[in-house]
Amino acid sequence: MLHSYPKRVPIIMLALTVLLVFYPLWGPILIGDGSDFFLEKLTLMLILGLFAMSLDLLVGVIGLVSLGHALFFGLAGYTLALASPSYNAASLWWMLPLVMLVSAVSALVIGALVLRTRGIFFIMTTLAFGQMLYYLVSDASFTGGSDGLFIMFKPTLTIGDQTLIDLENPLQFFYFVMGMTLLTYLFLHWLIRSYFGQVLDGIHDNEHRMQALGYATYGYKLAAFVISGVLAGVAGMLAAMQYGFANPAQLGWHLSGEVLMMVILGGMGTLFGPLLGAFAYELLHYAFEHLTVYWQLLMGLTIILIVLVLPKGLAGLILDPPRLGLPRIGVGGLFRTRPAASNKTRLGLAGPQKHEEG
Repeated sequence: MLHSYPKRVPIIMLALTVLLVFYPLWGPILIGDGSDFFLEKLTLMLILGLFAMSLDLLVGVIGLVSLGHALFFGLAGYTLALASPSYNAASLWWMLPLVMLVSAVSALVIGALVLRTRGIFFIMTTLAFGQMLYYLVSDASFTGGSDGLFIMFKPTLTIGDQTLIDLENPLQFFYFVMGMTLLTYLFLHWLIRSYFGQVLDGIHDNEHRMQALGYATYGYKLAAFVISGVLAGVAGMLAAMQYGFANPAQLGWHLSGEVLMMVILGGMGTLFGPLLGAFAYELLHYAFEHLTVYWQLLMGLTIILIVLVLPKGLAGLILDPPRLGLPRIGVGGLFRTRPAASNKTRLGLAGPQKHEEG
C-alpha cells in the first residue's frame, strides 16, 4: 500500500477534477445534444468510483477479496426506498445517517462472522451472505419482489425554507455526488496514512507478525470492514437517488464482480486507481455495448489484456510511467565504451548485485 505518491499524482487528479467541474462548459460543445445523457453517465461513474474506493480498502489495503460487497450497496438503496415517505421527499439530514447506520450494523454483524475465515473461504462466505440477501429481497413482498421499489422523490437538503442543493436538478446532483466522492477520497487518504492505516498495512504484509507484536488484528479488520461497508452504502444510496428505484440486481454478485474488476483495472491499493478504473470500465462498457451484442466478450478480453500489460493497473501508468529507454546520443556517447564484465560476472559466480532504483 502506497502511503505517499509522486507529485504528479495529485497534479493529474486535480486536473481531472477541474475538467469534471467545468463539464457544463465543454460538454455541450463536444457532445452536443447528448451532453445531458453523458452528465448522467459521469454521475454514475463518480458513484461507482466511490463504491470501488470502498472495496479497495478491503482488497488493496488489507488483502481481503470480497464478492459480497454489493450487499451494502443494494441494502442502502432499499433502506432509502423503504424509509422514504410515499408522497413527499425525505430530508437528507436524517436519511443519510440512517443509511450509514443500517450499513454499519449490517457490516458489523456480517464482518464479525466472515472475518473468522481466510482466503477462499472468506471469498465464499461474503458471496454467500450477498446471495442470501439477494434471494430474500427477490422473494419478499415488502421489497417489491424482483421488480424492486420505486423512489418517487429524491431527499431534500434544506435549512428551514432555504434549499441548499436541489438534488432533483441533474447538474446540482452531479456536483453533490462529486463532492461526496471527493470527501470519501480525502477521508480514505487520511485513513491509510494514519496509525490505523499503518496497522492495516502491516496486517496485509504479515498478520501473524502483527499478532506477535500484540495487535488485535481481528478488531482492526472488523473496523475496516465496517468503514468499507458504510462507504459502499453511501454509494448505493446515491445510485438509488439517481435512478429512482432499488431492485435485487443491486445486491447480486454480478455487481460485486464488476466493482472488483474496476479495482483491479485501476490498480489495487492506490486509492485513486479504483476511481480511474470505474471511469475506464464504464467508458469501455458504453463503447462495447453500442458496438456489438457480444460486448461482454470484448470487455473480458480487454480487461485481461490490460491486466497482462499493466499489472499495476491504470495507476501504474501514473506512478511509474513507461520509459522508452533510448540511448543518449552525443559526442561523449558515440565514443564511450561499455565497461567489460568481470570473469565472475560472465560465469555467473558473482554475488548478488546492488541495483539502484530509478
